[in-house]
Amino acid sequence: MMSQTDETPAVAKRRDNNMAESNNQSAETKLSDVHKRIKAAFETFDNAANNTVDVREIGTIIYSLGCFPSQADLHDFIAEVEEDHSGYIHLDRFLPAMTKVLLEHKFPPIPKDLLLQAFEVLDKDNKGYLEPEELTKYMTQEGEPFTQEEMEEMLTGLADHERNVIYYKDVINQLAIDPDM
Repeated sequence: MMSQTDETPAVAKRRDNNMAESNNQSAETKLSDVHKRIKAAFETFDNAANNTVDVREIGTIIYSLGCFPSQADLHDFIAEVEEDHSGYIHLDRFLPAMTKVLLEHKFPPIPKDLLLQAFEVLDKDNKGYLEPEELTKYMTQEGEPFTQEEMEEMLTGLADHERNVIYYKDVINQLAIDPDM
């Protein structure tokens, strides 16, 4: 077998072209996968099936894609993609903007160990869970506060319905998203 140093210029060029083609296919596959994820998330909230969503759903869509922008970043993103302050966002404007966000890893999730530390600070008795009332108090009064509606939606998805508590280690696993997806 010839080493790369023994290659003729034609063989080296063919090898480089094959590698470039392979990299292009890999990039195209990744882009296609990203587009599929974005479209699937968007379509979940496209109730009229007309490629538009209510602007109030954009945060939820972005969070579902593993991105966690601040409220200011979310506001800026919406301003970039909203059609003439209509209250609706069209897929044609959302797809390229969200693709850029995902490919550039903007708005990354908080690492698991930091989330765990935060929950452990809130869990003063070291029970391994929080009561819905405790979490609601913290989430509606500290930092970037959640609305009561957002809290109800979150608690519906996160609380253990038999014991009516939030096991935060389970929540962390639900929130953790593979950044390479």
